Parts: sequence; C-alpha cells; structure tokens
Amino acid sequence: MESTQKLKNLVNKVFKQIGLFFKGFKEGNAITKGSYFVMGLGQFLRGQIFKGSLYLVTQLMFIYFMITSGVSNIIGLKDLGSKMQERVWDEARGIFVVAKGDNSMLMLLFGVATIFIVIGFIITYVMSVHGSLQNEKILLSGKKPNNLKKDIELYLNDKYHVTVLTLPVILTFLFTIVPLVFMILIAFTNFDRNHQPPGNLFTWVGFENFTAVLWNDPLKSRTFVELLVWTLIWAVLATGLNYIFGMVLALMINKKGIKIKKFWRTIFVITIAVPQFVSLLLMSQLLADLGTLNVILREFGFIETFLPFLSDPNMAKITVIIVNLWVGVPYSMLITSGILMNIPTDLYESAKIDGANAWVQFWKITLPYMLFVTGPYLITQFIGNINNFNVIYLLTRGGPLSLDYFQAGKTDLLVTWLYKLTVNEQNYSFASTIGIFIFLISAFFSLIVFNKTASTQKEEDFQ
Repeated sequence: MESTQKLKNLVNKVFKQIGLFFKGFKEGNAITKGSYFVMGLGQFLRGQIFKGSLYLVTQLMFIYFMITSGVSNIIGLKDLGSKMQERVWDEARGIFVVAKGDNSMLMLLFGVATIFIVIGFIITYVMSVHGSLQNEKILLSGKKPNNLKKDIELYLNDKYHVTVLTLPVILTFLFTIVPLVFMILIAFTNFDRNHQPPGNLFTWVGFENFTAVLWNDPLKSRTFVELLVWTLIWAVLATGLNYIFGMVLALMINKKGIKIKKFWRTIFVITIAVPQFVSLLLMSQLLADLGTLNVILREFGFIETFLPFLSDPNMAKITVIIVNLWVGVPYSMLITSGILMNIPTDLYESAKIDGANAWVQFWKITLPYMLFVTGPYLITQFIGNINNFNVIYLLTRGGPLSLDYFQAGKTDLLVTWLYKLTVNEQNYSFASTIGIFIFLISAFFSLIVFNKTASTQKEEDFQ
C-alpha cells in the first residue's frame, strides 16, 4: 500500500509539473513565450548572458546533429539495415572490391545513443524554460536574476552536490546505461554467428528468444530450467555452508580458554593470501581423473580406478561446493569474528543469571545478533554466488558436457552458460536473453529480499 501511494504521488507530481509548464507559456510575457522556441532567450535578455549562450549553443548543436545523423540513426532502428556488404567487380582495376553495406550493430548502437541524446536535450530544454519562468518571477518581485558570479557561488555552496555529481552521472549514462540498454535490445534480435555484421545483417525478432527459453524450444527450455535449479541450489549451499562453517570456526577460536587465537586465525586466513584463481586452477589439476590425488591414492592401494571428482555430474557438483568452502570460509570467519567480539557481554551475563545455558545463549543472543548485522552481507554473497563464474569455470569449465543440454555442461551456472554462448557459439542474442533472466533473478533477491530483512526493517532497534 505504501509503495502504491508513493507511485500515485509521483504520477500526480509529474502531471502537476506538466500543467505548470504549459501554464507558464500561457501566462508568461513575450520573452518567456519566446524561450519556449529559442532556448536561453529568457536568460540572455535578462542579463544571464553566459547561461543563455550555453542553452542556445546546445539547441543549435542538437538541431545540427539531428539533421546530419540523428534522424537517420533513429530511422535505422526500424529494420537495422537493408544493404549487405558484397563483392563487386571493378572494371577499371579488373578486380573484385568490397562494397560497404549497413552495419546492424553500429546502427543499433547509434540509434540507442541518439535516443538518449534526445532525452538529454528534452531535460535541458525543460531546464531552460523553467529558468526563464523563474527569472520572470524574480523580476516581478523587484529583484535581479543571478549573474555568472552568483551562479558560480551557488554551485560551489548550496548546490555543490549538483556540481560534484554531474560528471559521474554523465559518465554512468555513457558507460553503463547506454551499453546496458544496447545489450538488452540485442535479446530481441537474431544476432548470432550466422548474422555477423558487416558481412551479414541481423534484424528484430521480437520475443522469439524468450519464448525459445521458456517453452518453444524443448532443448533450450530444459537447459535453462535445469541450470536455473542448479544455480539456485549452488547459491544457497555456497552461501549457507560458508556462513555456517565460518561462524562455527569463529566461535571455536573465540571461545574462552582457547590459546594463541591470533595464530589460529592466521592459519585459516592463509588461503586468502593466495589469489583465488591460482587455488582453483591448482585444485582442478589436483582433482582431475589423472591428477595428483588420484595417482597418489592408486599408488598406495586405496583405490583401483580413478575417482571421477570432476568428470561425474553428481560428484563434480559436490566437489565444487567443497572446494568453494576452502576459498570462502576464511572470509566468513573474519566477518563473524568481528561481530562476536562486539556483542555486549552484559547480554550473556544477564542470560546466565536467568539460567540460560550455552545453547540457549547461542540461539537467543549470538545467532540473532549475527543475522541482524550480516543480513545484507548474506544477500550480497547469495547474488555473488549466482554469478560466481570463477569457481565453476576454473574447476570444471561447466563440465562434464551433456547432450541433454544446449551448449552447456552439468555443472554450468547460468552465467557460465551465458559465457559459452557468447565466446564459443557467438550466439549473442540468446546469451543476452539469458543475461536478462539472470538480472531479473538477481534484482528480485537484491531489492525484494533485502527490504524484508530485519536489518532494514528494524534498523533503529539495533544497539
């Protein structure tokens, strides 16, 4: 109900601003009306020469851009090109030459960029008109609009946050939002190894890739569903077991009576000193069918045939979970150790007076306190494990491979499957579709679950 009310308030605010925008044109004087057509006019004619000039230059540059390339970029989004690159005979030189054609990828990229430029211009245009309306109100009140010096002082003091955040916001749009929208739109095309620009063009196919994942293509649907189930199982076990074992280890080390605690912490943290990818590559060689561990076990007569640590589907899944404990438990131990040392001792003393034993103290004090503090950390770790590319790919490369799956192996996560589809198969559109599903899953747990945790809902109760 609260979120619905917030949405209604936002919609009402938007419509109110639109109403004020048109009301300003109706009630404004000639200069204000002119600023609706010539950006910066309401600033330039009222003493704000520099600001008015910037608005005017922005408008002229936008018009020039749209005439020269902007309109064609947007039109190109309709079919993403029609003229293919081809070889033609050059009569003068007596050889075949390459006649350039359309490039679907560049047309899509430039089209998306143009749309964002248009949106940016609209925002700038509204700011220009709003500034003109404000200047008119200031003059009617008997004051003068700010000159350049006062504007600089304003943006270095009261509006300093705008000055500092403007460049990061622009860079975020350029290098994060625009590429993200571009890659999402790829999911609605047939961009694969058979449609590689500039030699071949790709075009829009609507929701074809999504229907293939969900029900139209049995092989792809089965692969997606089974890898999704395994991804969630892996994320739960990798997060939960690391947290539990790390907490148990921290409790053991911090227990009263345990000597040389710093030494024990150092021993268990040594694994962090070695880069994770080195440990994983070493373990993949150690646990291979003809790896060191199998050879040693066979030489000493413990086994007759090699144990398929990484080649049997079920054993490979168990192996990656165990190896992940090796590289993940030390982090959980350090985090939980810090929390244990900061739990108020008077809580335990009060519990002892009330007759609570060690087990009751753990369930009623230690565990709730730790879950309260580490709730956001657990969600972050869970999302990280959904996208844990390193552990799976460096240990098993997603194998063992299976004909039951579409270009995937039994231990592949959705993210490693996406990688294979992109790098090995050049099936960019289908990989982008999988990426959207991964994003939706991650967003669900990040936003919905995080807001439901005690750390968020009862933050003021924490002492």
